[in-house]
Amino acid sequence: MLDWKLAVAACAPAIAYAGLAPAAAFEFRSVAENAAVLYDAPSAKSKRLYVVNRGYPLEVVVLVEGWSKVRDVNGELTWIENKHLAEKRTVVVKVPLGQVRERADESASIVLQAQRDVILELLEVASGGWLHVRHRDGQAGYIRITQVWGA
Repeated sequence: MLDWKLAVAACAPAIAYAGLAPAAAFEFRSVAENAAVLYDAPSAKSKRLYVVNRGYPLEVVVLVEGWSKVRDVNGELTWIENKHLAEKRTVVVKVPLGQVRERADESASIVLQAQRDVILELLEVASGGWLHVRHRDGQAGYIRITQVWGA
């Protein structure tokens, strides 16, 4: 049986030669513009699929000169121009009602309840499966990583 690490190492020169570079595992970015178009291929001449708003989190899967192949919260793969991506990290609530707590503790007071699809700014990854987040209105606290996507 072929060792997968050796297989990946053997393919790396071919990938680099083709101008493709796999992104780091779980590299998430957010949309920087008020609205950015997602395409079906890495070209502005390709089919426009839909528009996403500022702050929308995307997982970068592959980097190609000036473009990123990204996965969204629904698992759909599309392409976006790199200039539309920000380093700022965000997460999106994936449960019907996410509970943001005062501290990273289930017994802590709830400071915010965020409905599904609400975008929260990721401030830091805390220990024990918690994320320190902030809502656009300024409320900040901790949410379980299992309640969001994008971290």
